[in-house]
Amino acid sequence: MEWMLLFITGVIAAVFGSMLGLGGGVIVVPGLFFLQDAIPPVSGITPQTAVGTSILIMIFTGLSSTSAYIKKGTADIKSGLIFFIGSGPGALTGVALNQLVTSGPFFILFGLFMIMISFVLMIRHKVKPLKRAETGIHRTWTAADGQRTEYGFQPASAIPLSFVIGMISGLFGVGGGALMVPAMIMLFAFPAHVAVATSMFMIVLSSLIGSAAHIALGNVAWLYASALIPGAYLGGKAGAFLNQRLTSGKLIVLFRLFLLVMAGKFIWDGWMML
Repeated sequence: MEWMLLFITGVIAAVFGSMLGLGGGVIVVPGLFFLQDAIPPVSGITPQTAVGTSILIMIFTGLSSTSAYIKKGTADIKSGLIFFIGSGPGALTGVALNQLVTSGPFFILFGLFMIMISFVLMIRHKVKPLKRAETGIHRTWTAADGQRTEYGFQPASAIPLSFVIGMISGLFGVGGGALMVPAMIMLFAFPAHVAVATSMFMIVLSSLIGSAAHIALGNVAWLYASALIPGAYLGGKAGAFLNQRLTSGKLIVLFRLFLLVMAGKFIWDGWMML
C-alpha cells in the first residue's frame, strides 16, 4: 500500500511539475513528510533526505517531459544552457545550505516558500512582460498557428538570476521552475509554452548536479525513490501532453489552494519543533 501511494505521489508531482514547468519537488517534499506521518514503513525522512530524494526524482520527471517538449520544438535549448551557467553552481550552493538546516527552520522556510509560489502563480499571467532589450540574446518562436513571438534576455542579468533560483532548488528540492518560468515570462517575454519547456530542460541539468552532490552526502532514500521514479517518469509524459492541450487556469487555482494548505501545516509543524 505504501509503495502504491509513493508511486501515485510521483505521478501527481510529475504531472503538475511537467505541465507548469515546476519540476514537481513542491509536491514530492511535503508528500514524503506526510507519508512518514501516515504510514509507518515510510520513516526516517529528514530535510536532507526529502530534498535529496526529490531532486533525484526530478531528473526522471525532467527527462520524460523534456524529450516530449523537444519533439514538439518548444524547448529553447540554447537559452537553457546559458541559464544553466548560473543554475548549476547555484544548485551546489543550495545543497551546501541544505546541510545546515534542521527540521524546524526547514519546515517554516519551506512553508513560506510555498506561499511565495502560490502568489507567483497568481500573478504570472497578469503582469505585462517587460519590453525586450535591444541588446543581448534574441529569439523568435513560431507557434503551431503561425503566430511569431520575439523574446530575449541579457546574459549579465539572466545568469545571476538563474544562480539564485538554482540555489533555492538545491536548498528545497523543488526544481526552481516555480520561479524560473514566471521570470522568463515576465522579465524576458518568453512565450508560456517555451518557458515551461525550457524550464524543464534546465531542471534536468540542475537536478543532475544537485542529485550527484546529495548522493555523495548520503541524502537519498533509495527505497522510496524506487517507487517514486516510475510514477515521475509516467507523470512527466502525461504533463507534457496536457500542457499542449489544456488551459491550466482551473488546475492552477486548485494547485495554489493545495500549496496554501500545506504551507500552513508546514509552518505550524515547524513552529512546534522550535
